[in-house]
Amino acid sequence: MRRLIPFLGAGLCMIAAACGDGGKKAGADSVAQTHTGDSLPAPFATESTKKFSKVIGWDSSRTPTAPEGFTVTKFADGFNNPRWIYILPNGDILIAEASTKPKLKDKVAAVASGKSKSQNLGNSADRITLLRDSNGDGVPESRNTFLSGLNQPLGMLLLNNNFYVGNTDGILMYPYKENANTISGEGKKILELPAGGYNNHWTRNLLASKDGKHIYVSVGSASNVAEHGLEEEVRRAAILEINPDGTGERIFASGLRNPVGMDWAPGTNTLWTAVNERDELGDELVPDYMTSVKEGGFYGWPYSYFGQHEDPRMKGQGKELVAKAIVPDVPLGSHTASLGLAFYTGEAFPEKYRNGAFVGQHGSWNRSVLSGYKVVFVPFADGKAANGYEDFLTGFIADEPKGEVYGRPVGVAVAKDGSLLVADDASNTIWRVTYNK
Repeated sequence: MRRLIPFLGAGLCMIAAACGDGGKKAGADSVAQTHTGDSLPAPFATESTKKFSKVIGWDSSRTPTAPEGFTVTKFADGFNNPRWIYILPNGDILIAEASTKPKLKDKVAAVASGKSKSQNLGNSADRITLLRDSNGDGVPESRNTFLSGLNQPLGMLLLNNNFYVGNTDGILMYPYKENANTISGEGKKILELPAGGYNNHWTRNLLASKDGKHIYVSVGSASNVAEHGLEEEVRRAAILEINPDGTGERIFASGLRNPVGMDWAPGTNTLWTAVNERDELGDELVPDYMTSVKEGGFYGWPYSYFGQHEDPRMKGQGKELVAKAIVPDVPLGSHTASLGLAFYTGEAFPEKYRNGAFVGQHGSWNRSVLSGYKVVFVPFADGKAANGYEDFLTGFIADEPKGEVYGRPVGVAVAKDGSLLVADDASNTIWRVTYNK
């Protein structure tokens, strides 16, 4: 199914909480588009509903479903919440295994609701596993622990012979040798980060600038909509920029409730991110989105959403910021938990997929029907998103009325051979999607 969505407008602002100076310009080279329509419903037009999914797993006869001409195979399984994927230059595939560590009262509530079964709550592996498929046959010849003893790792980055890990409470840096099977010893903590967070906002992703001079760090909010006060949101709901040694921190963009996936649009200097938006305003609010990220840009959270739509729970607050809030580029559906993001830079898929973006949608809990639970594709033309998105990898929902799902896709990555790898953390599986030429 293809959904066509109008292009939306843009503006600029710095968040009041903790912005650095504007400094140098990383520059998004996309041109702002005019907002041509607004179909968002009023807040609380429908009741806020909780519907947690129950993961039943995949039997041997089932896989997710891709468009005609593609084949989906199980690349590897037996993980413990494989949430993120990183491809090293030599083709080695790194899998970050980590999950939420709730407080005891939250864990008890999650078990009672069935949520713990869908997210492996309280059992975080805190490791990175290396898979090596040297002959490219889709079957890893070796598998070993690359790094362990971490603290809810997600983002991974190789830069200047150093390997970086985004733990929930900070960034670690390790020396790296080409073709290494493991990394031992303690990493150097180059940056402290605020730990924990609402729901799954513990994730910290990493992305190097195209010239290698900076690292971008995504940090989600500590709350749904600042209900505990803004003092705990400093350096959060933002993308930070640092030097490779951890110095020079500044807020590159803010008002991004939970930005996780980050990537560069091919052929441009434009940073894009996938953002998991706020809860409890009703079934159709607020749409998660994928957007170009403008230096110094403010994207609304917590005061407003999709530009100047004021959140009634923050009524009358942050008026100057609301007036300048940027409208995201591509809405991706409400409560889809859009988290993964990877531009397709390979050549193995048909032309229509070249330079477009794949987004992993982990799936809803705050909607009366299950939403997300799929990977969608956002086509691009000349470095800009072109007319909405379409389903790409589906079939994760087993029985919607019963709330049963086979798995939950999240991280996506393009392997060296051009195949698409998808982390299905709830079923502890990595899927591989190839095209039949």
